[in-house]
Amino acid sequence: MTDDLRSAGAPTLEDVARAAGVSRATVSRVVNGVRNVDPVIQEAVRRAVSVTGYTPNRAARSLVTRRADAIALVVSGAGVEPGAAEESEDTAESGDGSSFTAQVFADPFFGRVVTGVVNYLRPRGMHPVLMFAESSRAREEVVAYLRQGSADGALVVSTHAEDPLPALIAEAGLAAVLFARPARPVPVSYVDLAHQDGARLAAEHLLGRGCRRTATISGPLDVPAGQARLTGFRDTMARHGHPYIPVVEGQFTQESGEAAMERLLAEHPDLDGVFAANDLMALGACHVLREHGRSVPGDVAVVGFDDSSAALACRPPLTTVRQPVEGMAAEMTRLLLDRLARPDGPVTSVIFEPELVVRGSA
Repeated sequence: MTDDLRSAGAPTLEDVARAAGVSRATVSRVVNGVRNVDPVIQEAVRRAVSVTGYTPNRAARSLVTRRADAIALVVSGAGVEPGAAEESEDTAESGDGSSFTAQVFADPFFGRVVTGVVNYLRPRGMHPVLMFAESSRAREEVVAYLRQGSADGALVVSTHAEDPLPALIAEAGLAAVLFARPARPVPVSYVDLAHQDGARLAAEHLLGRGCRRTATISGPLDVPAGQARLTGFRDTMARHGHPYIPVVEGQFTQESGEAAMERLLAEHPDLDGVFAANDLMALGACHVLREHGRSVPGDVAVVGFDDSSAALACRPPLTTVRQPVEGMAAEMTRLLLDRLARPDGPVTSVIFEPELVVRGSA
């Protein structure tokens, strides 16, 4: 920025126009995202904005673009079962809904989603608004918030297969993108991982280590990712001559991993390999194995899924299937911004590939 501009106060559109050699109206069109501006002129205006230090007035810009320049990042829970609506709403009002948010923040997965979203939006001058939709009333508030234009669209992370929010958003014609394929088909774009392929990598690694008495701690089997990871692991083991794989269902929490591992050891004390469908459950499994005097990986090899912070917190560090959550969240955000720029564009999906990360547990 020049000394003249610094002394004159905050840079204006006129300052940018003079620096770029174009009209004030052209600068306004570029700043407000009008698409039919020559790319050369757009670049000249962007350079002038950088040189002058001009910052758009968000309130004024919103009047022109009818955009909030904010995105709702919604973590949504299960639906309210018939006959339980009153109880659920009372629970939400009494503050017990904090258990839902506590569970969200306890899982490193959600922090990685936020990181990917923020890192994508920040350079574009946009910000996420974090919202929780753990009850029917909260879901109604999210839909109303979007309808009022308080946010331009929603990035939705569902924690339960029966979550009705994606369908509510689709029915309202609101812009949204989902993290993970919905359990029931809805016309909303999503990003996801090739979960079965990831489970195949885990199975092949355990087999390659010589494990022959393997078991698995699955994720919730009403969640597509939980189903797919179990299917991928079982199918791969069957292809290698292992038709029966003991399964205990977990809930993607460390506590459920501990409980599942206790049960597996009680029922199958000679097992030599375990695939847990996420790192938190694998962390719990390793803890129980140590308590029972089983060395990891000497007696029992353990493979997790996600490559989250829990994998590094585990002792020994966890061999795991990497889910590139930050990149998936960034892609989810890109898809939403593209939808906002092209409202009539097609619904789409982007599937990421998993990768095995070998550490000390297997």
